[in-house]
Amino acid sequence: MNDQTAGGRCPTCRKPTVPQHRPFCSKRCADVDLARWLGGTFVIPGAALDVADDTGVALREQGSGDRRRADADDD
Repeated sequence: MNDQTAGGRCPTCRKPTVPQHRPFCSKRCADVDLARWLGGTFVIPGAALDVADDTGVALREQGSGDRRRADADDD
């Protein structure tokens, strides 16, 4: 059974997949998909979580607009 008969299509460009990059057809399409996840184009819906920034200060993902730099107090 090959990828075409199994319905194995790249989710990015819809070309047949290749085993080396499954479920994608190429590294390029895999990278495009990863960039979409990292850029926020793709998200998993749910409640916002508390996260820590690089300074260890807990922030809300939705309310991170008033984030302050840790070295701002050094002025």
